[in-house]
Amino acid sequence: MSFEFSERVQRVEPSATLAISNKASELAAEGADVVDLSVGEPDFDTPESIKAAGKRAIDEGHTGYTPSNGVPELRQAIADRLAEDGLDYGPENVVVTPGGKQALFEVVQTLVDGVDGQSPSASGTSSRAGDEVVLLDPAWVSYEAMGKLAGGQLTRLDLSVHDFQLEPALEDLEKVLTDDTELLIVNSPSNPTGAVYSRTALEGLRDLAVEHDVTVISDEIYGEVTYDVDPTSVAALDGMAERTVTVSGFSKSYAMTGWRLGYFAAHEELVAQAGKVHSHSVSCAANFVQHAGVAALREVDEEIDEMVAAFRERRDLLVDLLAEEGVEVQVPHGAFYLMLPVEGNDQRWCEQVIGEAHVATVPGSAFGAPGYARISYANSQERIREAVQRLADGGFL
Repeated sequence: MSFEFSERVQRVEPSATLAISNKASELAAEGADVVDLSVGEPDFDTPESIKAAGKRAIDEGHTGYTPSNGVPELRQAIADRLAEDGLDYGPENVVVTPGGKQALFEVVQTLVDGVDGQSPSASGTSSRAGDEVVLLDPAWVSYEAMGKLAGGQLTRLDLSVHDFQLEPALEDLEKVLTDDTELLIVNSPSNPTGAVYSRTALEGLRDLAVEHDVTVISDEIYGEVTYDVDPTSVAALDGMAERTVTVSGFSKSYAMTGWRLGYFAAHEELVAQAGKVHSHSVSCAANFVQHAGVAALREVDEEIDEMVAAFRERRDLLVDLLAEEGVEVQVPHGAFYLMLPVEGNDQRWCEQVIGEAHVATVPGSAFGAPGYARISYANSQERIREAVQRLADGGFL
């Protein structure tokens, strides 16, 4: 049988991060001792109070469908948490999704059109380009895929020449954003760089978005994981509440990756339209998982502080160990990633490192940052030390 696959799917590459993680798992299954610094997953167990809430919800019979946008208690808890960051959202502005990735997918599908509502050809040529989606590179790998699946045309602004910071790149952004730009995706704290954009930078971005009537997705999935800085929520800035979609979730800050729970918050008109994608795709997030989410928001601040403190110690250790090997890096102030400059082709470098040193990293080119490898320090200090030693012994540093 010969399948004819859609052009929009053929425009998209598989996830590079998951590919490396799968390779690490294969080597481990063969008996290799792999230090996996590729995966964007906290190595902590889900806090006990969250697990208990999930178990209790099952016992209480919360196993059926919920309202499509989420159980009222969780949407209210999300609105309350966002209010702490100065965001004026009510529960009617919140849609609960199976993971933050699903939230992003639904919003992009809602806002971005391809050619005459269809995806452009695999070559990217057409009589009318799809809506323009602007990414700030290095950017999480799935933003590109989501934009392409929706039929959009991507424009990428390289922040690596500005030490991964947005503020010194505002003049460049001014040249990129135009009246034809439909969507700008912002991720602060950033995956893969760990950069946290300053309030001044985001105010400059705000001015350009308002001038050109651009909608902004603010991906704040790592908002709870910062060091020595206070992140700014884009929707809290004057003039941005109605043109910003705030996306977040529970995977990173609450060690709930496998629970698959996320959300987006936006103007009610956008919520109504995105709700169509939501209801016709996933229906709703798992009932008992949503009840566990309420406990996460209301009961585990102390556990978050402990995890962030551990990540900070690991970051400091990794930066110091690399400095001892003569490698200078941009110190991240959020998330749990670090961009390591590498010589030559970064894809080949990562393949050699995992094959010879059994250390898993992700090529920076997957994020729009060739010449780097992303390292996740969501691993123990012992394993971080082991990884750096292997890289040094193998001549990779």
